[in-house]
Amino acid sequence: MVSALDTAVEVVRRLNARGFRALLAGGCVRDLQLGLAPRDYDVATDADPQQVIDIFQNTRPVGAHFGVVEVRLAGHSFEVARFRRDLGYSDGRHPDAVEFAGEAEDARRRDFTVNGMFWDPLTDRVLDYVGGLADIERKTIRTIGTAEDRFTEDRLRMMRAVRLGCRLHWRIDAATFGAIRRSSADLAEVSVERVRDEFVRILTEGGAPLGVRWLIDSGLMNGVAPEVLELDGVPQPPEYHPEGDVLTHTLIMLGLMRNPSPGLAMAVLLHDVGKPRTFRRADRIRFDNHAAVGAQMTDEICRRLRFSGEATRHIVRLVADHHRFMHVRQMRASRLKRFLRLERFDEHLELHRVDCMSSHRNLENYHFCRQALETLEPEEIRPEPLITGRDLIKLGYTPGPSFKAVLRAVEDGQLDGRVRDRESALLVARGVFERGAESGCNVLAENGST
Repeated sequence: MVSALDTAVEVVRRLNARGFRALLAGGCVRDLQLGLAPRDYDVATDADPQQVIDIFQNTRPVGAHFGVVEVRLAGHSFEVARFRRDLGYSDGRHPDAVEFAGEAEDARRRDFTVNGMFWDPLTDRVLDYVGGLADIERKTIRTIGTAEDRFTEDRLRMMRAVRLGCRLHWRIDAATFGAIRRSSADLAEVSVERVRDEFVRILTEGGAPLGVRWLIDSGLMNGVAPEVLELDGVPQPPEYHPEGDVLTHTLIMLGLMRNPSPGLAMAVLLHDVGKPRTFRRADRIRFDNHAAVGAQMTDEICRRLRFSGEATRHIVRLVADHHRFMHVRQMRASRLKRFLRLERFDEHLELHRVDCMSSHRNLENYHFCRQALETLEPEEIRPEPLITGRDLIKLGYTPGPSFKAVLRAVEDGQLDGRVRDRESALLVARGVFERGAESGCNVLAENGST
């Protein structure tokens, strides 16, 4: 398959062959200058959308009002946009109108200097009208023109500055960062979904500790997850957390992540969010029930940021269960196996690993779980049911909530190695029903809560 870069050059070549000016534009030029593989390639041209459509067979208008056409070629997709000047941003995101213009004016409408360069692949020449090459040398993120103007056009650019800076491990220009501080409250004008997506990128694309620190210092975190601000300065028992307070611990964890999924990254950030509200001093510093409190807070945060229901449940489960690892070697077999078979348990395990490595660095429970997973056969962790609800009906019992508790008790017996065949499973079921009847169904309730 032809590479995306070679195909993008072919798009430029075809436009050039028809008499049009065409250049690679934006972030791909920056990445190529840095020796990085661009995630996508954009083409800027003086051809209008209809002319682009006439040249290429497989196209789709994606922003005809702004002069943008998607071109599909050799299995790759590219946005081909007309050089333009933007006229006003009354909605804080899209230009009210555009005028076709020259390439220099097109460069000056963009967000950051390192994103405002063009590259002519046919002459191997970089065209820099905004000082992007100099800022690459300085490793600096700087807005094109006045920062307040760029952020007024699209408030989300404040978070993009943070994302770009932390991913590249560059500094943010002082004037640019000062403008972010002054305008941080205006992030409320941006849709929750856009803020969430940019926040997730900050947490997952690299440099998350620096990104979170900048979000806090700039005031942007107030508009994303203000609960994170409560972590700062909350002390922890030094015998378990020699690294320092809860925020320091969390930032170290973020730096230990290895290409995390959005769910894992959010759980790492929020795993101790319940600690400030459960802090107390007794024989030592304690955070009673902080995992459960944190799980409830995490649920509220994820819902506020409009994560999907499935993503929210997973993140909340990671936070709620992160302290269970301290008991794994004392768990009876059934409880341990149920723990090991949690959905996406690899992320539970990874959360525990970075939690340990950012504090006491004791990985005994981590390795215990890894060994258990490697040793146990799949059918030992998730055995085939020996009986079902139909068997309980045949025994004469009336279907109801108690069935779930009884079948769970039978499966516990299987997981513990006490129940190995259908006959013993039926005996356990009868016993649970009988004890439940004798004690007003308390036994059933207990079995249902294990």
